[in-house]
This record gives sequence, C-alpha cells and structure tokens, in this order.
Amino acid sequence: MALELAFETKALRDICESEVVAKSKLGARVAEALRRRLSDFRSIDTFDELPFAKPKKSSNNITFGLPDGWQLVVSSGHGDNPKLASGKTDWAKVTRLKITRIEKIK
Repeated sequence: MALELAFETKALRDICESEVVAKSKLGARVAEALRRRLSDFRSIDTFDELPFAKPKKSSNNITFGLPDGWQLVVSSGHGDNPKLASGKTDWAKVTRLKITRIEKIK
C-alpha cells in the first residue's frame, strides 16, 4: 500500500497533479523535481522508507529542498497523528502525508 497524499488546498492539489499547472506556477526545473519527490512518496508505504531524502524535520513538519530556492513542506496527514513519548510526530509510523506548502525561500 502506497503512502497516501492529501493537500492543504485545491491549488496545491492542482500543482501536484498537473504537470502543466506545475510548470506554469513553478518553472520547469522545480516542477520536475516536485514530480520526482511526489513519485517517491507514492512508491513507499511509510515515510521512513523514503530513499535519499535529507529533509529538515521539525516536530510537526518536514521540509524538502527543491531547485531554484523553492521548498516543499509536508506534515503528517493522519487525523490523530502517531506520536513519540516526547509528543513529536513519530515519522516511522506515518502512512499519510499532507502537502501543506510549496514556497520560494526568501
């Protein structure tokens, strides 16, 4: 079973699901990198299976770098997120991701 994806907004869904929309909003290089990252997400069952990723983790979000100063921010997409004893998200048990932002780093 593949990792499930959800989206914060319809606009984010449109960018993530349409190559044409992604290229027009983000540019070709960023759109291609986003497509590859989303493909990685869809090919795994849990977040910790993600190959070759070096994201920045916070207690509730994970940020992936994209080309040209862009970044992809995701959070756990569970209604009741799996937690560690510390209260932080237990990313090893996350099977649903929510795409929360695609943004240009300032």
